[in-house]
Amino acid sequence: MKVDAKISVKVETEFLEQQSDKADNKFLFSYTITIINLGDQAVTLKDRHWIITNANGDKSEVKGPGVVGETPTISPNTAYQYSSGTVMETPIGFMEGSYGMVVDETGQPFKASIPLFRLEAPGVIQ
Repeated sequence: MKVDAKISVKVETEFLEQQSDKADNKFLFSYTITIINLGDQAVTLKDRHWIITNANGDKSEVKGPGVVGETPTISPNTAYQYSSGTVMETPIGFMEGSYGMVVDETGQPFKASIPLFRLEAPGVIQ
């Protein structure tokens, strides 16, 4: 059965200079995710899977239930927004992944892709 859920994921990032320590190769970034349900059925976010890659090519994966301790239900034509963060050893890197979701009405599971986005400290790329 094909799932006809239409999910859009938007990302905004910010470098947290005050909490970073360049001398210790510790670069903190926050990101705000907006998940928009463009479909006609409510969906519930069950889990997340992140792939985080730093400028050295080192990859780490994060998997777990929900986001920020929640498993939100997103009604049709509404959005859910949350903020989180990550620490990297380089001043530039990338994140991408997916959300495991279910259509509430049918219980049908599906994956919603999180597009690749860049985390970058100001002044790294001229």
